[in-house]
Amino acid sequence: MTAHRPVLAVIGAGPAGLAGALAAAARGVRVVLIDSGAEAGGQFYRQPAQGLGARRPQALHHQWRTWERLRAGLDTHLAADRVTHLRDHHVWCVEGQSAGFTVHALIGPEQEESVAVHADGVLLATGGYEKVLPFPGWTLPGVITAGGAQALLKGGLVLPGRTAVVAGTGPLLLPVATGLAAAGARVVALVESAGPADFTPRARIWAGAPAKLAEGAVHAAQLLRHGVSVMTRHPLMEAHGTERLESVTVAALDPEGRPAPGTRRRIVCDTLAIGHGLLPHTDLAEGLGCRLDGPGVRVDDEQRTDAPGVWAAGETTGIGGSTLSLAEGHIAGRSAAARLTGTVPDPREWAPAARARTRLRSFFAALDAAYAARPARWTEQITDATVVCRCEEVTAGAVREAVGTLGAGDLRTVKLLTRAGMGWCQGRMCEPGVAGVAGCALTPARRLLARPVPLGVLAAPADPPAPQ
Repeated sequence: MTAHRPVLAVIGAGPAGLAGALAAAARGVRVVLIDSGAEAGGQFYRQPAQGLGARRPQALHHQWRTWERLRAGLDTHLAADRVTHLRDHHVWCVEGQSAGFTVHALIGPEQEESVAVHADGVLLATGGYEKVLPFPGWTLPGVITAGGAQALLKGGLVLPGRTAVVAGTGPLLLPVATGLAAAGARVVALVESAGPADFTPRARIWAGAPAKLAEGAVHAAQLLRHGVSVMTRHPLMEAHGTERLESVTVAALDPEGRPAPGTRRRIVCDTLAIGHGLLPHTDLAEGLGCRLDGPGVRVDDEQRTDAPGVWAAGETTGIGGSTLSLAEGHIAGRSAAARLTGTVPDPREWAPAARARTRLRSFFAALDAAYAARPARWTEQITDATVVCRCEEVTAGAVREAVGTLGAGDLRTVKLLTRAGMGWCQGRMCEPGVAGVAGCALTPARRLLARPVPLGVLAAPADPPAPQ
């Protein structure tokens, strides 16, 4: 009789998921890699559709050699039947059961059919999503997220426009600006709310991450070569246009974080790529009862959550870039393989990855603190007519009325009184903006389902098993 071979469901095929899947598969565990994309790689290694015939996809990426090693490793395990890759599978729920887990995923172009994957353990590598704060004019055609601009370029080989401004705050703005410029767009300005003074107190930490400094220097050189104007301590104030975006207004910040008088400047553009950092995807983890540590999932030294049989790695534990995601995924895959096969994990086996994890976590904690050192008073610039919840078309005025007139004192009450956050995204995009306008603490709601699910799927007696 053949012994049971443990199954690890890895949800997400980005850097963390791929590293975890390869590490576990190499140590005797059957891996089912489940991802919503048509190809592996996630957002960081997003690949152009094969039909586009991209001749040099590596030109859109850095760390291309790392991707080639991951791709080759995955191909090897697929050929040996140690890994099953389920593409176009959108996970909406993970059920913990007495004998393992059931992963439910929607499939097909319409996502109206659900299938189930049964596993002994689960590795959550669900990544992060963009944080975008509202501002007057942000609903105009031509205004997109910074990550959306990058996705169009990497996945569709499409420029979102010819004349672009990249604005907001956070490290994502640099690769987006350089990528657009290298692809032929005229990037007239990179507008960053943080300033050099926010980074100088942490010089010792920057010196401990020379690879990251070198990466930043490469981006800076590319911006200089393409003639991109870099404006620090400048927030975006407003986007202007009638049928679509025509220009934006920016201003310099005074020491209190308010627009300094006489510094407003209007910049003509047809595209605005805006972003204010990233947030971890935690819906599946919270549904399993995993506790959070700040915005991300809490894990131990083996990347285990406090839900038995569940590991987490990458941006879902906290935003930290691809190199940190690879280290965490590798540790999680090794730990899961050992524990699912009944052996005692030996931390010495992943010591180099653990050292990289410690160093990079410190680096990105300092980076987050630098970007948040002196935040702009952005809510003061939002007019009452500004839409803050796009799904339900709730304005800032309605949110302020709920607080000032109707007495709402928390985000849940604001939601009940205004419907902000009740639309298709269930508050995933608008929560930070609504909380800021309301003056409430950002306390994301725990969602039973990780994505919208048709009623017919919920009413069905049971999901059929996914082909493995």
